[in-house]
Amino acid sequence: MYKNVSFKEITDQRGSLVALEQGIEIPFDMKRVYFIYGVGGDDRRGFHAHRNLKQLMVCVSGNCKVLLDDGGEKVVVSLNSPSKGITVNSMVWREMYDFSEGCVLMVVADDIYRECDYIRDYELFQEELKK
Repeated sequence: MYKNVSFKEITDQRGSLVALEQGIEIPFDMKRVYFIYGVGGDDRRGFHAHRNLKQLMVCVSGNCKVLLDDGGEKVVVSLNSPSKGITVNSMVWREMYDFSEGCVLMVVADDIYRECDYIRDYELFQEELKK
């Protein structure tokens, strides 16, 4: 369903740096990167699964929670560090919520945006899992 990922942090008196490289920290070819930010504390995002897409999620600022559901198990993951993230497999329902003020959630995907890859109805998601 998902995997926790830790990134090498390089820190000195000037601050910290985290580098993400395809094939090393990112276990797939990167095709798209986007950021979710400016979300109110009570607002939720996501409410979908992807038929094929794989993603890496990292809170580069602030923190949020991610509900992941593979149809058999539901897990809540807290993202709260730019040096830690999660990879999320295809056919996993996701909802992001509890965004802190100033939260920036970066998402790296293994494909470009394709609306046909999205499942935006939870009942349809459950039906497709049964196939």
